[in-house]
Amino acid sequence: MSTLEQNAQSIAFAAQPLQGAPAPLLIALDGRCAAGKTTLANRLAEQYGWGVIHLDDFFLQPAQRTPQRLAEPGGNLDRDRLISEVLLPLTRHRPGVYRVFDCRTMGFAAVPRPLPAAPVVLLEGSYACHPDLRPLCGLHVFLTVDPGEQLRRLTARNPARLQDFRTRWIPMEEQYFRYFHIPETCDLTLVSD
Repeated sequence: MSTLEQNAQSIAFAAQPLQGAPAPLLIALDGRCAAGKTTLANRLAEQYGWGVIHLDDFFLQPAQRTPQRLAEPGGNLDRDRLISEVLLPLTRHRPGVYRVFDCRTMGFAAVPRPLPAAPVVLLEGSYACHPDLRPLCGLHVFLTVDPGEQLRRLTARNPARLQDFRTRWIPMEEQYFRYFHIPETCDLTLVSD
């Protein structure tokens, strides 16, 4: 069995006793960039019919990217919009839509995305276990990867952006992980290979 399958089974097993409330179970799937969070979330959605919210859709808009905000541990995520457009409606079992922020165009996509109607919804992405979001999630998962493998994956993904990841995005994530003790406070810590 592959590590991806083992990780998916570990999360499904941990989620099983938490399901059954009228509102969906929200699972925070946090971890290092290039650890495989999106791949793992997509596998869980495919295997179990779970919904997925990609936190990349909630990065800060240009006007929000102040030096003070970006210096905050986990400050690169628009938590207020995530809470108001996604988490509160889901926890109140209400249908709705959310706006998708596109980092390539630095604007919102023309068409909003509907909230997933599923018994389990994964919040997939860096900063998913931020203390502002933590109380709304029933399970917290941290996915890590060896630093050498992380750089190999980032290089394969987009070699032109590797330096940005090395000097900006990875240090921001690591500051957030350390400041809030994310790996130590998660219910599950899983390793990607």
